[in-house]
Amino acid sequence: MSLDQIELLESLGLKLFFVAIFLLIGLAIQDVLKRGNVPKFGRFIVWLVLFLGCAGFIAKGIIEAAWESGGVG
Repeated sequence: MSLDQIELLESLGLKLFFVAIFLLIGLAIQDVLKRGNVPKFGRFIVWLVLFLGCAGFIAKGIIEAAWESGGVG
């Protein structure tokens, strides 16, 4: 394996790891909300914050990829 292939594999593995972590966090939050009998408005706020955190992480990855392909950084 070349160094480029190893870097690609590591990058892909890290991204898949973060997806798994976000999924587990989501499942844990769902369980806590269910057991705590949280009202619908509270659930909405919790899921909105979780979604915005994930969206920010994805936006960061897209911005990094765009900058690296453009020669910045």
